[in-house]
Amino acid sequence: MEESAIINNKVDIDNFRILTLIQGLKLEMKGLKMSRGKSCYQIIKNEFGLKGSREKVYNHMITIYHEWKNQQS
Repeated sequence: MEESAIINNKVDIDNFRILTLIQGLKLEMKGLKMSRGKSCYQIIKNEFGLKGSREKVYNHMITIYHEWKNQQS
């Protein structure tokens, strides 16, 4: 049986959203789109003020995520 979790506080919701954007960007680098709206690449660039190619933005987001995760623990 699969395990499930409930995400009900701001930190966990932010964590899940960042991870979803990172995974969406990873798919976009392979040529897939996650939705018909804005791309994850565009959302990340707008919200985090990053510039550069998809690969550079992806690598920077991984760094940002690990730093944010370390601050939360």
